[in-house]
This record gives sequence, C-alpha cells and structure tokens, in this order.
Amino acid sequence: MASGHKGFLPLAWTAATALSALGWWFGSGLQPQWWLTWLAPLPVLWLASRARALWVALAALLAYAIGGLNQWLYMHQVIRLPLSVIVCATVLPGVALALCALLFRGLLLRGRVLAAVLVVPSAWVTVEYIGSLLSPHGTFGNISYTQMDNLPIVQVAAIAGIWGIGFLLWLLPTAIAALLATQATKRERILVAIITVLPIAAAVAYGTWRLQVPGETSVRIGLVSLEKPIRPALEDADGQALQARYVKTVEHLAGAGAKVVLMPETSFSSQSATVPAFAALAAQHGVTLGIGIDARSDPQAERNTLAVYRPGEAAPITYSKHHLIPGLERQYTPGNHYTLLDGAPRVGLAVCKDMDFHDIGQAYAARRVQLLLVPAWDFGVDGWLHSRMAIMRGVESGFAIARVARSGRLTLSDDRGRVVAESSSEDHDETLVGDLFLRDTSTLYGRWGDWWAWLCLVGAAGCVALYFLRRRAIS
Repeated sequence: MASGHKGFLPLAWTAATALSALGWWFGSGLQPQWWLTWLAPLPVLWLASRARALWVALAALLAYAIGGLNQWLYMHQVIRLPLSVIVCATVLPGVALALCALLFRGLLLRGRVLAAVLVVPSAWVTVEYIGSLLSPHGTFGNISYTQMDNLPIVQVAAIAGIWGIGFLLWLLPTAIAALLATQATKRERILVAIITVLPIAAAVAYGTWRLQVPGETSVRIGLVSLEKPIRPALEDADGQALQARYVKTVEHLAGAGAKVVLMPETSFSSQSATVPAFAALAAQHGVTLGIGIDARSDPQAERNTLAVYRPGEAAPITYSKHHLIPGLERQYTPGNHYTLLDGAPRVGLAVCKDMDFHDIGQAYAARRVQLLLVPAWDFGVDGWLHSRMAIMRGVESGFAIARVARSGRLTLSDDRGRVVAESSSEDHDETLVGDLFLRDTSTLYGRWGDWWAWLCLVGAAGCVALYFLRRRAIS
C-alpha cells in the first residue's frame, strides 16, 4: 500500500481477511461470542480505504464466507440442506458485505465520510429486512441474535426491533474504520465519534435501566420433555405408555407448585379432538396443561397443534402452527388464527418456528399478551440459538415466554430477555420448574413494528445516491 488506496500489500490484505474471518467464525453461528461480533467487520473495513476495490470486495466476500462455514456441519449433516442452499447461505452474505465495503470505500474516497459511516449499517439492515420478508425461515441468521447474552443491548429490540441492534453492531466498526482512514478530516472525526458514541451509550444506559424494572406478578411453570418414543399415536400402545409417563411427570410438577405445565411440539399424534386423560389431569391438579399434538381429527387438514387443557374444561383450547418448515412439515395445513386463554394473566399460544417471524410477536403485542406458551422441537446443536430467537420476540413485543423443546432447551424467560430458568433436553428426558415474573408491558416496537428497518432503507438509498454524486476524490 505504498501509494495510499491505490497500492496493495499481500500481508496486510491476508491479515485483514483472516482476522475478519476469525471474528465471524467465533462471533456468529449457533453459540456466538457476542463481543467478537462488534469487531469482526473492522479489519476488512479498515482495508477498504487502503486497497483497490477488487481486493476490498474479495477480502469482504472471503471473510464472511469463511466465517460462515462455522455452520457447515449443522447445515449439511444435521438439517441436511441441499448443497446449493448451503452455498447460497454462505456466499450471499459475503456478497452483501462486499457491496457494503465498496460503498464505504467509495464514499470515503469522495470525501463523504459521514455517509460512509452510515451506509454500512443502513444497507446491512435493509438487506436483512428484505431477506426476512422473502425467506421461508424468517429472521434466522440475523446478526442481532449474536447479542442475546448482552442483555443491555438486547433491550434496544423493545424500541427498534432486531434492526436497531443490527444497526449498532455495524455502526461501531464502521465508525472506527472511518476514524482510522486518512481521508477523514479532524472535524469529520469528531462528528463521527459523536454520532457513534451517543447512540451506543444511550442504548447501554436505556438497557441497564430497563433491566432494573421489577416484575408485577409471578406464575410457577413446569416444563417437561420426554425424549422417546417420537410422536406415537395416542391410540397405540406406545402412545399410551408415553401418556402414562407424562401423566406421572405432570403430577410431580404440580406437586412442586406448577400452575402451568407445557410439553414439546407434536409429543403425540391423535385422531381424536380431545384427550380425556389430560383433561382429567388438568382438573385433578388445577393446572393449565399444554401438549403439542399432531392433530389428525380433521381428514382434510392435518395440523401441528398446541392443545391446552384447563381445569373444568373437557375440550382443549387449540392453536395451529402458522409457519411450517419447508419440506419437513409439508403434510400440515398452516394455522391462520391467534389464540388467547381466558382470564388473567393474558396467555397466548405459538409453536416453535412461529417464533422466527415477527408477525406472531406483533399480533400478540396488539393483544397485550403477558405470557406466551411455546412447544418446540429443535435439532440438538441449535438449541441455544433457536431458544434465543424466541426470547427475542418477547423483548420486542413485551411478553414472557415459556418454551419447551424436544432435543433443545427448556427456558423460562421474562419480557426483558432474562432467562430465569433453563435446562437441556438435547439427548435425554428433562424437566424444569420455576417462577416467571410477568409484566403488563407495551413496547414501541410492538406498536410501530419495523419502523427502524424502513428508516434504514431510506438512509441506505440516500447514501447510495450520494455515492453517485461526484465530489472531491482523495488519492
């Protein structure tokens, strides 16, 4: 890099690419180190103003793609995605980063330093938002989920959703890269520092304050996952044997004070609209009992259902899963309604993959739900990530979540994203009981939805327009 941005130094290029790749490898994926996510883009963005456009784009593409290979075994061996899908899932984010890096570089070299700092976070949020609208997997893979152990920052979701968190994650490294660029003047460096430090400091302060707000009431909840057999018919001997085991476990949890007990997604299949043994169990112990059922009572529409039995009610209250896994759940008819239980607290129902999508959270936010019951079925190694995606919906839309997964995590989380109790059912039977605090919470995101994503779209478009308006070029 002997002549400013026109040169090229193989060692620096290799080091920047490798450092960013390592940052993405450990700062993303199934169990990320949240602090590394803030630093992962920095080496490539630092390179942007010091190398030719082709080398900058290549570094960004390789760094993100190599880092994304941390999920190769998960995508290839666990969920068995086609190779073409794996390649797209690995390469396309790298292409997006390459375009962001080129925009950052171009605006810097045109003397538009502030626009250069804003274009990367705005463009990335825009790409992720559009992707969430088009993808059958919703928000899976969104960068914001890397921060689920960083609770003060997670509170930003209550205002701006995951889009606000993603914006901050990209703002910091982009600003540092701009501050280190020779193209920035002293005045521009001061301005960049201000527009970066103030929102991040405000986010941390807001998040810290929000985590101090006490709960209003509590409910004792039991979760239970019995690993095998898998989805037996209740009418068969295996189904009857598993039912007996669940009855015994529910009695134990009720004896421990649980007022709500939840079982995993499709724990049974059944051709009956009701299960008398579970109705009797709910009545006998005074518990609200939720069971995941592969419901086949309607010959025209098999459904992935959550059936909830309440004391004194013979027929269950039901909810059918809205968002089905492509291919794996092609036999099911998706649901189209939202379900609340009568009385207080206000309790809503959802199933597993529903929590990957914003529409479920926003629908229940509009209904002022305080607690969401979510049976699930994970793939073992993705238990942490998938449970945290669900927990994020609670922060965004203002409700606590009781989630129980076969081959995953059992979690009780409040509307701030705090996991108050957790255990794993990745390869064995598991139970959990704990007290979950509930609040009557209304969030800005729950009322306004994806307003920040739209603002980022407008901001990205404005920055791109500035990219094509000529200004001084800096050599």
